Amino acid sequence: MQARMNEKRLSPFAGTMIFTLVAIVGFAYVKWMPYYAKAFLAQSHHFIGDSILSGNSVSAPPVSWNAAVDYAIAYSKAIWKALLLGLILGSGIKVLLPTQWVSAALGRLGFKSVALGSLFAIPCMMCTCCAAPVAAGMRQSRASVGSVVSWWISNPVLNPATLIFMGFVLGWGWALFRVVLGIAMVLGVAYLAERYGDQHEAVSLEQGLPPEAEALNDSLLTRWGREFMALAIKLLPEYLILVLLLGATRAWLFPVLGAHDGIFWIVAMAVAGTLFVIPTAGEVPIVQAMFALGMGAGPAGALIMTLPAVSLPSLAMLSRIFSLRTRLVIVFGVVLSGIAGGLIAMTVF
Repeated sequence: MQARMNEKRLSPFAGTMIFTLVAIVGFAYVKWMPYYAKAFLAQSHHFIGDSILSGNSVSAPPVSWNAAVDYAIAYSKAIWKALLLGLILGSGIKVLLPTQWVSAALGRLGFKSVALGSLFAIPCMMCTCCAAPVAAGMRQSRASVGSVVSWWISNPVLNPATLIFMGFVLGWGWALFRVVLGIAMVLGVAYLAERYGDQHEAVSLEQGLPPEAEALNDSLLTRWGREFMALAIKLLPEYLILVLLLGATRAWLFPVLGAHDGIFWIVAMAVAGTLFVIPTAGEVPIVQAMFALGMGAGPAGALIMTLPAVSLPSLAMLSRIFSLRTRLVIVFGVVLSGIAGGLIAMTVF
């Protein structure tokens, strides 16, 4: 009798409504309202902040523990609210959304699921690391590899706020460049991951029973809190270590901030941008600062495409839902997109 009462206490429709309400309130507080105000700053000053890579300096700081800590602190201040929201929503997917509903909407292979994943991502506007916990929750609920990759990469690459900032700060030509090549990147990388990734990989975070069969005597908040802690414990430690590592070694990844055009620098910036981690829209002030130091359009195009798309920490965060093979396919697709973007930018701008 008690189990039946608990089952009636939260229907699938009610769970979906709660998840939607939390998502709307969370995104409004963390993303929509701050970005609305920031858009006016970009419009009036053509500037949204200093480069997180080098600040006001003409070069990244030398490799050191201080460089690691300074970057980790600056990066954490920029993303902690969004990361917390990502963990809340990522754990909430398992507790509140019926697996069969998620699977029905996003679980099929092919263009439809990929396109839906991308459309769902556009209002979220999260950076690649903050989107990773939600991507993990989606995959655990049997969303397809292609739809999860599409949702994950569309968040930072097709972020409408970033595109507006980019238009005001770098010029609307660069914003259009990002839209066109960003759509191609999302669809291309999702296709590669679905076609050449490991389609039968295990989702090792999914250890328990589905929400309908969990300990129904536990309250909703108890189950949600348990999933939140499990997700945070599994994802955050290696993530923090890698942020420190990248912060310490940014002088190695970006040895010349004013790189001129040329295939060598395009490839180098495509690889560095794929590995490095930045907050949402962080590529805009980075590229603006590099332009001031004489960087060419080719390396700039490579960075504009790769810096936001993925990062070494976000790839590590998804190691339990994507196999190494799938993640290498994603990295290859992003680097290739960055190189193509750099070559196109070198001829267009």
